[in-house]
Amino acid sequence: MKLAFILDPLDSLTAYKDSSVAMMRAAAKRGHEVWAIQRAALTWREGRVAARAQKILPTAGEEPWYSLAGEAVLPLTAYDAVLMRQDPPFDFEYVAATWLLERAEAEGARIWNKPRSIRDHSEKVAIAEFPQFTPTTLIARDPVDIHAFIDELDDVILKPLDGMGGSSIFRVLKDDPNRNVIVETLTNFGARSIMAQRYLPAIAHGDKRILLIAGEPVPYCLARIPKAGESRGNLAAGGKGVARPLLGRDREIAEALAPILWARGLLIVGLDVIGDCLTEINVTSPTCFVEIAQQTKFDVAATLIDALERECGNS
Repeated sequence: MKLAFILDPLDSLTAYKDSSVAMMRAAAKRGHEVWAIQRAALTWREGRVAARAQKILPTAGEEPWYSLAGEAVLPLTAYDAVLMRQDPPFDFEYVAATWLLERAEAEGARIWNKPRSIRDHSEKVAIAEFPQFTPTTLIARDPVDIHAFIDELDDVILKPLDGMGGSSIFRVLKDDPNRNVIVETLTNFGARSIMAQRYLPAIAHGDKRILLIAGEPVPYCLARIPKAGESRGNLAAGGKGVARPLLGRDREIAEALAPILWARGLLIVGLDVIGDCLTEINVTSPTCFVEIAQQTKFDVAATLIDALERECGNS
């Protein structure tokens, strides 16, 4: 197969832990061609979406972790599959990219995750579709509503709707002397919607990343355990990742959502679960492939390539 990955700049990727790099290495190991595209290179002209792409040869090393084997401007239909793996922020340019990718789909390109589904599934707001699995949650922009929520629950988490990696997440108690300024800052004085959730003490045991690939749960999750003094388990915020078998409530949530999300063209999904509660549904560039594989020997990236081979072979 000829595979294209839409990514952050190649030299900015941390190869030893990056899930996209793991996917590219797994693809190359199978003999597939690997091409890298920068989102800014996407163009549309006269009915065709194309992009300047670099053919890369992934290596086992870290610096450099690849070598270049060529460069070309190609229509997206030239690839057997295109994987959108660009990290947020999910800003206007990200949305514009999904519009272009949707036009490429109309031309016959196979793109995962499906551009419309990426656009329609806010990684925070998407949990509203599954309230039976979520903690007590409020999405609002009016500080009056947010303060009432804090007063009601005493201990809450506040976060922006467009953040990633644990950025700008605050734990706020009812008697927090800084609560006013936190709410003002996050909502930009009521001009921006945010999410408020009941604080879950189970975060001490980890914010679990559950991966879904082509409608099937990966049999292990990664519990991201906060470092001392933190209420965020994100690895980017210093959390420690511990792989665990997918059991009980975690498996129940995964098996309930997996077929629904796959039917929408979401090939790779990362669910975040704290305790028994679903807190986020990540669809832009879900991670933790490498950590799970290293600790369990379950090759998540190879499982993804298996799914791509099936899908491209069946179409």
